[in-house]
Amino acid sequence: MSVIFKTLDMTGKAAVVTGAASGLGRMTALKLAEAGCDLWLVDVNEAGLAETTQLLAPHGRAVGSEVADLSDPVACHGVIAHAMEKFGRLDALCNIAGLIYLANTPQMPQAQYERTIDVNLNAPFFLSQAAIPHLLEMNGAVVNVASCASYIGEAYAAAYCASKWGLVGMTKAMAMEFQKKPIRINAVAPGGMITNIATNFTPPENCDFELLKRFSGMRGQVEVEDVADLVVLLSSPAGRGFHGACLSLDAGITAG
Repeated sequence: MSVIFKTLDMTGKAAVVTGAASGLGRMTALKLAEAGCDLWLVDVNEAGLAETTQLLAPHGRAVGSEVADLSDPVACHGVIAHAMEKFGRLDALCNIAGLIYLANTPQMPQAQYERTIDVNLNAPFFLSQAAIPHLLEMNGAVVNVASCASYIGEAYAAAYCASKWGLVGMTKAMAMEFQKKPIRINAVAPGGMITNIATNFTPPENCDFELLKRFSGMRGQVEVEDVADLVVLLSSPAGRGFHGACLSLDAGITAG
């Protein structure tokens, strides 16, 4: 067995995974369970959480789940408290839950803008705020899922880009704050994936599709499984050399 497979062993560790009802969150939960990790799953989709829990059963890990609206800071703190009640420890926080509304900027409803910021940026902050004291005890990790939209402007996605640029900045700022502490805080920036977000893609009215195509990527969609592998790497001791990093996995979208 190679060194990297030894360090990817998460046996006896516990992680919180948000957005776990489908897509990248579900795949990350499966990958963490394969590595031996116990899991606290969070989403607004109760049926999806039940499906993920069922899929995890063959791995024999301890699993708990919680329906929570992460736009509420109180709910974010509650998630961490409930995970600690379940496991008595926390080794990784995987901030995967996210959403996107495409809109012509002058017509974007205030409620959509605010929810984008609340779920994509504020929730990772408040979850981290609650989790960091416990993660410090375990030399643990925070992994934020940003986006290729963290580095380039994307038409009709001003709110989404703002939330994801902010998430990368927050990741780096927190990493600097805890530079002298035994914790790792990193982010992953994937390109487009086949997830519920992509499936429910709705272009704004009267949009210019030439502008949208600029961000589709010449090599197609990124595999969800590949992104999940990277999240697990950063969550595990194998990612010990990463701190304050944002790793792009976007099939070259942001290369130039």
